[in-house]
Amino acid sequence: MTQLEQEINELRKELFNMFLAVNNQLLKSEKALLEFDKDLAAEITNAEKRINSLELKIDRDCENILALYSPVAVDLRFVLSVYKINHELERIADIADGIANYVNNVKAPFPKKAIKNIKIEEMFSQCQAMMDNVIEAFEKEDTKIARRVFKQDELLNTINSDCSNAIIENYDEKNAEALFYLLSCVRKLERAGDLTKNIAEELIFSIESKVIKHRKNKR
Repeated sequence: MTQLEQEINELRKELFNMFLAVNNQLLKSEKALLEFDKDLAAEITNAEKRINSLELKIDRDCENILALYSPVAVDLRFVLSVYKINHELERIADIADGIANYVNNVKAPFPKKAIKNIKIEEMFSQCQAMMDNVIEAFEKEDTKIARRVFKQDELLNTINSDCSNAIIENYDEKNAEALFYLLSCVRKLERAGDLTKNIAEELIFSIESKVIKHRKNKR
């Protein structure tokens, strides 16, 4: 095995660890919000520092590989994709941290009826399914799995579009602050879906050498 191959393998392991760490943050943010667990919310915020450190480490490793080994073809595409995916994952971790901050900012649990009507749990489940797919696609280098997320994202967009009406229907002066945070959660989860789609696009670019960004039909 050449030195470049060793570096690429190590980079692959680091990005996989980043995938798992960010996925864990997303899972915890759902639990913290639904169970109003402020201790878990604080844990998410503390873990954010580790995510940031991991992001910087992967960035440095990508830059070093480009500078020292001048990779070409599939190796070059892989390093460029890792660089971009790394940033998208860090932004998803920021979203999980933002939701954790909402939990810390309110004094009482979020109203369960509003959570159900706004379909927050459904959004978390869909984000999780999308993350599971990009992780599996990365592990198996399978673009068919990566392409599943484009269809899955449509549900997030629909819930996001409909949530304003659900907020109005559930409005109560006593719950105004909580409803504002739930609306912000919906916006963040919709954004997490978009970032996961970007990751799928980068995986497809890396594996197939196809640029599908800005295309309407990505399948």
